[in-house]
Amino acid sequence: MNKLKTLIGFKMTLLLSFGAISQQDTTVYEEIIIQRNRLEIPINQATRNVDILTAKEIKTLPVRTVNELLSYVGGVDIRQRGPFGTQADISIDGGSFEQTLILINGVKMLDAQTAHNMMNIPIPLDAIQQVEVLKGPAARVYGVNALTGAINIVTKSAGKSFVAVNTYAGSSFQEKEAGDGDGIYGGGGIQLTGNFNTKKQNHLIALSQDLYNGQRYNTAQSNTKFFYNGKHKINNKHQLEWMGGYTYNDFGANGFYAAPGDINAHETVETGLFSVSSTHKVGRFKISPRISNRYNEDDYRYLGKDIDLARSKHYANAFMAEVNASVETSIGDFGLGWESRFDEINSSNISQHQRDNHGVSAEYKGVFWRKLIATAGAYVNYNSSYGWQVYPGLDLAYRFSPHWKVSASAGSGQRIPSFTDLYLNQAPENIGNPNIQPENAWAYEFNFTYKRKSFKMKGGYFYRSISDYIDWVRDMPSSPYSPINIGENLVHGIYGQIGQQFKFKKKHQLGYKVSYNYLQPSYQSSEDLQSKYILESLRHQLVIGLNYAYKDFSVQVNHRYIERELNTPYHLLSARINYDIKAFSVYADASNLLNAEYKEAGAVPMPPRWLTLGVRYVWKKK
Repeated sequence: MNKLKTLIGFKMTLLLSFGAISQQDTTVYEEIIIQRNRLEIPINQATRNVDILTAKEIKTLPVRTVNELLSYVGGVDIRQRGPFGTQADISIDGGSFEQTLILINGVKMLDAQTAHNMMNIPIPLDAIQQVEVLKGPAARVYGVNALTGAINIVTKSAGKSFVAVNTYAGSSFQEKEAGDGDGIYGGGGIQLTGNFNTKKQNHLIALSQDLYNGQRYNTAQSNTKFFYNGKHKINNKHQLEWMGGYTYNDFGANGFYAAPGDINAHETVETGLFSVSSTHKVGRFKISPRISNRYNEDDYRYLGKDIDLARSKHYANAFMAEVNASVETSIGDFGLGWESRFDEINSSNISQHQRDNHGVSAEYKGVFWRKLIATAGAYVNYNSSYGWQVYPGLDLAYRFSPHWKVSASAGSGQRIPSFTDLYLNQAPENIGNPNIQPENAWAYEFNFTYKRKSFKMKGGYFYRSISDYIDWVRDMPSSPYSPINIGENLVHGIYGQIGQQFKFKKKHQLGYKVSYNYLQPSYQSSEDLQSKYILESLRHQLVIGLNYAYKDFSVQVNHRYIERELNTPYHLLSARINYDIKAFSVYADASNLLNAEYKEAGAVPMPPRWLTLGVRYVWKKK
């Protein structure tokens, strides 16, 4: 206990002293709109714990993939099975990877097979306008499976036309392992992004290719991405939007799922998505219908790329149709929504299954006495396998002054078991359980924010209770893992964030930002079993960043401290040096400068010290 108090005291001291930089101007930050599907809310009126990463901030960080980017958000835990954006599980505030929902422009990336593939998304960083991280149960906002939070990636769709080319290459400069060829480990990539604007149309096109020969034996990767988003403004009241994307991800899967026997394993994941939507305004009413589809193929070969023995092939599809509407009145804003999702899978070791999910949502937002902001609502869900459920929520925020705001929220949510949870047959390693029930959660949170000029501070406490918590367990090492509703998962959490930007004589800039999260998970269960996932729950997370800029030169340094349940903690130090020469930016990234040995998921050691050089060119229409 004394050790815990000392550690918390040490990190809270750091929290008040240092911090990753926010380079955005405070006035601009206040104008950011949270792009929810029904009620769009200015960030200064937010009643929930929301973190925003802007395009300007993304540019400064030493990252090249969305996976790496999200690792710098407090409370978000990225567990990569492979580096360079190969595959990653993502969780929020100590939840499991199945309890977080990823969206692109409000379109859900739900995977009928497993959330292991949810981060297989076709978005390069230059195409991102902002990333919104909503923490806590978000059923009434985004429906089922947003049990611990949701992450919405918003792509660029406004401003002047531009073309961006970003190319990079890097290496650990370590010799390849025996049997993995000659030379050193390394690789690189190129990202092409174009945004073309007219008075009535916008077209965002992005293409990227990454090639790496790995970072240890059988970890080579080839990742191809294509993304397109188009908008057509018919007039001031009617607009059409369409979106499509494709990802081809081919990689060595050494240690991903069944180490050490999978040393030669290989996996190919292909994902396609599209959506078509429109927005119509009639007086104070706004209505937005949308259809979307996400298709995923997963080809896993346990014994090697060219061997059909012990091969698993999965074909999963999720078709979604929805209508969201809102109306502004003198007593507040009202939002209504309906959605239907049709999931199906055809798999060599899950078999063929399908199920339907239908939901209706209602929300209200009101501002009282210009200081009290209230949002309330509920989501009513029907699932063809589990029947009816209702998930209400209430948020309150009070602005004491232009600088201080306190908020409180209570909300509920659900996570429906994946087809892998229910029907997987990988004897003798993993066996599904068709009798498990959905997870249900209630969470309560209190937080405060203080903003004055470029200084921002935020802190809070939350408590979450998940009943019928699903975990993969076994009673002895010789038995297969199988999921059960193991009991109740309880989490107490505190968090804090502080940041500021200084300017000196208009040429020098210095900034800092720190976030710290402490989680105390516990489990109430009558079972005495060996767990597969509980031991990975996040406990301590500290993210510190410093930035200095002089004219066209800038340096960004970030440090992350991660400690998970019963796992060895580790420190990661990274940096980016950037120099702008007119339309060109030349940068150098150094990842894992301390050369830490660590694992995030599976039995995959993450890369040692890695150095990258890059050049970025941006043409903008004058």
